[in-house]
Amino acid sequence: MRELRGKVAWVTGAGSGIGESAAVALAAAGMHVVLSGRSADKLEAAADRTGSGEVLPLDVADKLAVQHAVDSIVDRYGRLDVLVSSAGINVPKRNWHEVSAEDWDRVIRIDLDGAFYCARAVLPHMINQRDGLIVNVSSWAGRHVSVLTGPAYTAAKHAMIAMNESINMEAGIHGVRACALCPGEVATPILDSRPHPPSAEERARMVQPDDCGEVIRFLAALPAHVCINELTISPTWNRGYARDALALR
Repeated sequence: MRELRGKVAWVTGAGSGIGESAAVALAAAGMHVVLSGRSADKLEAAADRTGSGEVLPLDVADKLAVQHAVDSIVDRYGRLDVLVSSAGINVPKRNWHEVSAEDWDRVIRIDLDGAFYCARAVLPHMINQRDGLIVNVSSWAGRHVSVLTGPAYTAAKHAMIAMNESINMEAGIHGVRACALCPGEVATPILDSRPHPPSAEERARMVQPDDCGEVIRFLAALPAHVCINELTISPTWNRGYARDALALR
């Protein structure tokens, strides 16, 4: 495993959930961490957890703001070693009989376009330094189509996995690695946007955000010659599997 102390990470969606936990874990490993998201208050609270994180509010759907953010990070630190694209949303009215065109656009703009804008902005710098890691936080829904997540989120997360591998195909020869992290159910605030949010008891059995943060720190610490193209993390008590198992009784 390689030393992360002094390296630079940029985490989007860092105000809560997986993004926040990733920022905390990377900072604990000694990295300079820049936290981005739409809520300055949430970012400040997350930065307090890191002990040293820098706050840089932005909406990843704004391509010009994304480019400006990357330019400012590189101007300040001289490099950018890790990007964690964790910004993502879903909407309550998400299925075909009720999803609006406007909500479809919101999900795609943030979950997919935002990840593209971020990767596109950091790639020239990572290629130039011949080293870099991009972690695209996709989802179990990026591999398994489900009514639960709705067509917009499912499509965005499937597309993110394909986009992620195209980075490896084109930039791997320059020392840049990309991993599509595909969590199953994680107890994050995005669950509150479900039509029927899970109970506290159900959330306690899910993967926790800090579990994902530790996985992301592991990915960042891998030797530069190792690429984990895709990684799935899911609850041992997987609700989808549990329903199938109970049906066999």
